[in-house]
Amino acid sequence: MFDFLAKEHTIAGTGFNRWLVPPAALAIHLCIGMAYGFSVFWLPLSKAIGIKDPIACAKEMPFFAEIFATGCDWKISMLGWMYTLFFVFLGSSAALFGGWLEHAGPRKAGVVSALCWCGGLVISALGVYTHQIWMLWLGSGVIGGIGLGLGYISPVSTLIKWFPDRRGMATGMAIMGFGGGAMIGAPLADKLMKYYATPVSVGVWETFLTMAAIYLVFMLCGAFGYRVPPAGWNPEGWTAPPAQTNNAMITDRHVHLATAWKTRSFWLIWAVLMLNVSAGIGILGMASPLLQEVFGGRLIGVDLAFNDLSTAQKGQIAAIAAGFTGLLSLFNIGGRFVWASFSDYIGRKATYLVFFALGFVLYASIPSAAHAGLLAVFVLAFCIILSMYGGGFATIPAYLADMFGTQMVGAIHGRLLTAWATAGVLGPVLVNYIREYQIAQGVPKAQAYDVTMYILAGMLVLGFICNLLVRPVAAKDFMTDAELAEERRLAHDRSVANSVGGVGVASAAASSPGVAVMAWAAVGIPLLVGVWITLQKAAILFK
Repeated sequence: MFDFLAKEHTIAGTGFNRWLVPPAALAIHLCIGMAYGFSVFWLPLSKAIGIKDPIACAKEMPFFAEIFATGCDWKISMLGWMYTLFFVFLGSSAALFGGWLEHAGPRKAGVVSALCWCGGLVISALGVYTHQIWMLWLGSGVIGGIGLGLGYISPVSTLIKWFPDRRGMATGMAIMGFGGGAMIGAPLADKLMKYYATPVSVGVWETFLTMAAIYLVFMLCGAFGYRVPPAGWNPEGWTAPPAQTNNAMITDRHVHLATAWKTRSFWLIWAVLMLNVSAGIGILGMASPLLQEVFGGRLIGVDLAFNDLSTAQKGQIAAIAAGFTGLLSLFNIGGRFVWASFSDYIGRKATYLVFFALGFVLYASIPSAAHAGLLAVFVLAFCIILSMYGGGFATIPAYLADMFGTQMVGAIHGRLLTAWATAGVLGPVLVNYIREYQIAQGVPKAQAYDVTMYILAGMLVLGFICNLLVRPVAAKDFMTDAELAEERRLAHDRSVANSVGGVGVASAAASSPGVAVMAWAAVGIPLLVGVWITLQKAAILFK
């Protein structure tokens, strides 16, 4: 009944336009990328019972009683656990199901991702309606987190195989969507909550259901748009470079998942990603309070510390900080495409060396820029840092393909994403707790981030060393011809010679530039709208 989901039914035939695959990946990534924008729900959910003002639970109420309580509102700190669940289950599900994805194919993984992510939103809507926070944790956090993991890695292997000539650019296009999902989803959610709000509802559960329906359509369209190239396929007019020497950083052979994760190079690259992400993700989560507390009244031309400002003045600088956060989001997204594409020219290892060297200089200079009141330098430094944070995500799949080959790169990438799950806990903890400790010791808020910046700079030095130590995989770790043939059989791969006609994809529509234009418009227009909204918010920073 569901044979059309099988990988062997997605192998492209002659004439298929490979430029139809990136918008299919973007359709999924733009939807699951809303995980970054879930904070838009925290304030309304914190007053879901009180509607206008939160109704606090009794101070003596035990934690587990709060989880099931229906007469008082949730704390934002309780809701924030969904962020942790998102990225822990994204990393763990990508690691667990990466091997299955290589055999099942991107279409089946995309459909499962859509059902998990959208189904999680439906369960969360029921949790809001019945006021049971455990249903939000289970729905969006756990089940939705599994959908995030599968959706995130579903196009990686496919895109790398479709674009052997531009691996970095291809993965950068798709993973750019994950960073951009919140730019579209957060404003949409805000408008929907206002539309659905009534005297007895803050409009969140209705918004969850509406977004689940919209996302389901987009994600299924993306999943059904996936096609995989036949084994041995190359773009017209492009030939693979000659076999590399054992000292080359790009291989033309393949390593099995079971072997790859046991190699020294895998764990060095794991550390590279974890340290790069830890340094960026903590700052991303604290961007708004960081700018407000460091510059205080100087943001509005008043020489006062943050704590000395009036309520109205704090409202003014909060709006400016929101623009700062939006600007960082744009650089996070743009960096995913620009840096990953740049890596096609200078190599992945060299790209990460730039990330760590330049990042070290920027982090180490931020305290001085802040103390000198150099707002433009401060903002520019963080924009570049966040571009490299996003660029790190987009470059890593191509780095893995270079090192371990393309046959199981999706599964290897999934296993590596446990580094993201680790960084998702480590980064915010470092930034938040060091800040709190500094303030508790009497350090002014404007200087409470200095030590953190130096620690993050030190982490980048460790990342630089780990990246420097990455070496080509040993010859003994590659699959033999017989092992590769068996893996391709299990993965239902078909050679170019046996793929003529494909399964309904060798049609005029599949090769028509017009179809590709429409596919790109379907994902590009919402993305451009999101960029425009974010630019409008960021413009206030320069007024």
